[in-house]
Formats: sequence, structure tokens, C-alpha cells
Amino acid sequence: MTARLDARTALLLTLPPLLWAGNAVVGRVVAPLVPPITLNLLRWAVALVLLLPLAAWVLKPGSGLWRNWRRYTVLGLLGVGCYNALQYLALQTSTPINVTLVAASTPVFMLAIGALFFGQRIVARQMVGAALSISGVLLVLVRGEMGQLAQLRFVPGDLYVLLATAAWAWYSWMLTQRERDPPAIRGDWAAFLMVQMVPGIAWSALFSAAEWAGGGERIVWGWPLAAAIAYIAVGPAIIAYRCWGAGVQRAGPNVAGFFANLAPLFAALMSAAFLGEPPKVYHAIAFVLIVGGIVVSSRRG
Repeated sequence: MTARLDARTALLLTLPPLLWAGNAVVGRVVAPLVPPITLNLLRWAVALVLLLPLAAWVLKPGSGLWRNWRRYTVLGLLGVGCYNALQYLALQTSTPINVTLVAASTPVFMLAIGALFFGQRIVARQMVGAALSISGVLLVLVRGEMGQLAQLRFVPGDLYVLLATAAWAWYSWMLTQRERDPPAIRGDWAAFLMVQMVPGIAWSALFSAAEWAGGGERIVWGWPLAAAIAYIAVGPAIIAYRCWGAGVQRAGPNVAGFFANLAPLFAALMSAAFLGEPPKVYHAIAFVLIVGGIVVSSRRG
């Protein structure tokens, strides 16, 4: 049974989207300092070191990590290797507001993937909700000029964040199959994150090698980059994950889903404060459409 939405639960569910919005803003700030896929590798490598004292036991030969390596290899690819790397790539050419707004369409992707690959039935209200959310995403992609839809041209960042959102949706569906996890890992948030991070970092290293093989990459070491890596490793990668898991357990996934869509609002405020990128009217309209679509599709029949 889930707890009522008290102040503590609300705080647990509000902190993750705040940290995720900060992740988008920081990724935009350090774009000139470090290649995006390398930034993702550095982020998770630091997070792994920080998590070792809590979950080093999963690296032992007898742990469930090695018995279930296929599942954790795919989870690591989608959640660690692809999702954040694609977001950092998107921030090279798109704004944090755009990235977080398009990412807020995740429930639409989850609906489609659930129907196509996990045997979930789509009902009428979910189709209406999907249409509203897709309208919001399109509004962002055409920069508020729906009349230009016929001449729509994606910037690379728009495509990257769409791919990232699809990867996260598939990752989220795999998380629902918790019966495939050994009990010791299933009941330990640090262990469950660790078994994803180990193969995920291997994927990230492979992708980073390909990034550097392209030539012209460099890292500008200094306190700004070090502070950014520390933040994205501790905040969005560890604290947000822990708070989100605890909040979902207390309030349930349906209630928690609405809090996730605070990220675009926080990203807009942070972008205006730190990047000089104030939100436009179409950002507000898109936010209402996306959240409205999720509310409609999540209502009980």
C-alpha cells in the first residue's frame, strides 16, 4: 500500500526533476569543455566509485550480476550508455528547455513500446493523451510556429533527444520486470544501480572511444569541469535515483509520474537565471499540452 502524498513524499519526488533539470543546464554549460559522450563516461565512472562502499559485493563472482548479465547489459546500454549520452549530444545544438520538454513525452513512447512489445492494450483516453503530448512536442520542434510544420527541419539535438526518450521508455519497461532480479539485488537500490552501471560504463567507454577516433576531441580540464562532473555524478546519477525510488514506493508510480514533468519548468527557470535563455510563450503552451496529455492518459477508466 502506498502512503498519502505528505510533505516528505512530495519533497522526495520534487528533488529528482530539479536535479535532472540542473543536469541539462550543466550539460549545456560544459559543452565547450568536454565531448558529450566522454562527459557521460566521466559522470558514471565517478558515480561508480562513490557507490562502491554501498554495493561492492555485487562485483563478486557469486552475485546476481553475472548470472543475469544479459538483462543488466541491456539495462546498462539503455539507461547508462545511451540515455544521458544522447541528452548531452542534444545539448550541443538544442537548449535545456527544449531537451526537457521533448523528454517529457516519455509516457507517449512508453505507451507505444508497451503496446508493440509488452502486450499492453491502448484505450481511448490514452490515445487522446498521446495526441495532446505529441502536439506539445511538435510545438517545441517547430519553435512555436505550427504553420512551419510542412517545412519542419530537425536540428541534430532534436533527433538525439527523441532517441534518448525512446531509450528511456524501453529502459523503464524493463524495470517493471523486477521478478527477473535476484532478491538481494531487487531489495537494495544501491546494488540495483551498481549492476546497471558496470556494463553501462563498459558501453560508455566503447562509445567514447568511437567519439575520440573521429578526431578533434579535447578536454579542457579545470575547476568548472570538475565541479560539473561532481554535480552530475552525485546529484542526477545517485541522489535523484535514490529519492525517486523512495518517492515512488511511498506515493505510487501514477502520482510520481506527474512530478517528473516538473523538469521542464525547472529547466526554464535555470536557463533564464544562468544561461540567459528565457522561456518563450510556446514553451509554456507546450508544457501545458504535454502534462495535460499525461494527465488524461493516466486517469482511471
